[in-house]
Amino acid sequence: MKNDYKDNKFKELLDKLQQESWQLELLISGFAIFGLFSALEPLERMGQEASASESYTKTFFVVAAISCIVLIVNLIIHVVLRGLWIGAIGLRYVSGEIDYEALNYKKRFTNHLKKKVGSFDKYIGSLENYCSILFAVTFLYLFYIISFFIIFLVIFIAGSFFIESGIFPEIFGMFLLGIFAIFFLFLSLFVFIDFITQGYLKKVEWTSFLYFPLYKIFSVITLSFLYRPLVYNFLDNKFGRRLLFILFPVYLLTFYVTTLHNVRSNFVNNQSYSTINYANNNNYLNSLTKNENINKAAIQSKIIEKPFLQVFIPFRKKMEDIIINQNLDLKSENDKRGYSSSLFSSNTSNTSKDSLQSKYLAAFKKAYLLKIDSLQIQSDFIITEINNQLGFETVFPIHTIKEGKHSLNISRFIASKKTKKIENEAVIEIPFFYYK
Repeated sequence: MKNDYKDNKFKELLDKLQQESWQLELLISGFAIFGLFSALEPLERMGQEASASESYTKTFFVVAAISCIVLIVNLIIHVVLRGLWIGAIGLRYVSGEIDYEALNYKKRFTNHLKKKVGSFDKYIGSLENYCSILFAVTFLYLFYIISFFIIFLVIFIAGSFFIESGIFPEIFGMFLLGIFAIFFLFLSLFVFIDFITQGYLKKVEWTSFLYFPLYKIFSVITLSFLYRPLVYNFLDNKFGRRLLFILFPVYLLTFYVTTLHNVRSNFVNNQSYSTINYANNNNYLNSLTKNENINKAAIQSKIIEKPFLQVFIPFRKKMEDIIINQNLDLKSENDKRGYSSSLFSSNTSNTSKDSLQSKYLAAFKKAYLLKIDSLQIQSDFIITEINNQLGFETVFPIHTIKEGKHSLNISRFIASKKTKKIENEAVIEIPFFYYK
């Protein structure tokens, strides 16, 4: 069928579909809520993996998780309201309209209820409006989130060009990035003002003249041309505008509630890393859950009963940059790091690969310093995988140390950004108990 929007038959089809759309809404909402809840855990795990390896993709997983939460909140509200709407229709079939006279209330209450509660059909109609608009605004807010993070993606790409590309000197590149970021965020502020005022800059003659080129540029940058018809269809309706503003505080309240936690002590609390006085389970291999990523380093357990200590340090891109900067013979003209297709990757001989890895591990050993309490440890590392996380592992004897509480101190040598001198930087301190 030819979908000519001016054709009467097509308009009749749309009228029929919008009357029956509630069934599809409920079906899609149910499947979507189930799928979104199922996606939260994998997204959290992949975000942890990206964060542990200091990958730039961690921002993508953060945006995806936020989008899932927004969709879940909206769709749950939609399902509750749509369920209430179905219940109201069922009740109307049995009971009809509200008979205020049959309630036999005094005139004062009867008049008040007629004014405030009104017709039962009006109540059903209001529920229908809220349900239909809420289902549409759910996906509109998803586009808003994507547009918001695209703004920061542009600044990130600019940072890669000005600083990491090597085209400009580091200080000059940072200066150019600062100028660009301030200018771009300044322009973004005008777009945001127009958004929260629901198009005020488009309503005044002189501001509309100045804002029009900026509007066209940002409509491409933020991909708003994809969802603009939805936006203006909401804004030309008072009910739709009101709902858009009602939902925003709901998101803020939901975000605030998710950050609430009970502070039980001024001195004893949970920490995300281990210290001499705090043992985080993430830093002990036997305490890791399935697919949980190690943040900085881990040993086999909190209580050591064997005469050796197993240490695992996860791989990070920043770590490799430090090693290459301190060992220029490892610097390759063809840097293969980043995303690439296996169809176009060249195979390196095992002998050559082993030789390069041996040099790399030797450089890694020089860059990292391991101590038990104040005793320096000499150890050799191998490359391995734990919980699907790539990293470096070493095992060394500890039978000569005394029984009781000890601390593994891991630090690395890094060039200072100010003085360019090699300095010792603390990485983590992991407490453990040793008993033979």
